[in-house]
Amino acid sequence: MSSATPLLEIDKVALHFGGLAAISDLSISVNSGEVLAVIGPNGAGKTSMLNLVTRVFDASRGSILFKGEDIARLPRARIAHLGIARTFQNIELFDAASVLDNLLLGRHRFGAGAWWQQVLRTPALTRREEAHRARVEEVIEFLDLSPWRNAPVAGLPYGVRKVVELGRALCAEPEILFLDEPASGLNPEESRDLAFWIDDIRSDLGITVVMIEHDMALVNAVADRVICMAQGRVLAQGTAAEVQAHPDVISAYLGA
Repeated sequence: MSSATPLLEIDKVALHFGGLAAISDLSISVNSGEVLAVIGPNGAGKTSMLNLVTRVFDASRGSILFKGEDIARLPRARIAHLGIARTFQNIELFDAASVLDNLLLGRHRFGAGAWWQQVLRTPALTRREEAHRARVEEVIEFLDLSPWRNAPVAGLPYGVRKVVELGRALCAEPEILFLDEPASGLNPEESRDLAFWIDDIRSDLGITVVMIEHDMALVNAVADRVICMAQGRVLAQGTAAEVQAHPDVISAYLGA
């Protein structure tokens, strides 16, 4: 499932807020085609790492290579165009818009055509819009969102809203997908569904997945490899069983 050259390589990255080090000399590689889980206690720097990759924050030092290109200083708007998508800990959707409209926003990176095509409603523009709509309908079917296609997001159950956010990220057709605590707030049945979808996202859609997660049942079910972070550094990595049995990981979680 992996390749000789990592799809994403975070190399000796640091992130400081004033005198506080959120990330310290962090190095992580992500192989194409894998599901990588990043675990760790609260405050370990997991989401800060994700925010560095997606250009929410600027790294204090180090490099972030995506397919060999250093993206650590690219404008934030360029990240989605490269094929990097993400979800958020706190759901970021347009509540007044429908599920369909929220998913269509995921197609933004592919553009809507030149302004004059939009004014004249050219056949080329119509074909592009039809292609976007067809792709969104595929994602709706993939995630079983058909019953809520035209429903405003504001009235949906929390678990469905989480799936809509996942769907919007998939509509961007990323090469690598970051999931920030995707099982947070889900009931056991919804978490099991999520495990199946993550496996299908990798196997059927060919998308590499990096998942920040506290739900170890989900991690055990889907992750090929697990990295544990603590205090902004990699504490241990390996299989889920290896990492959970590592004495430094046990100490980080239990304070032993």
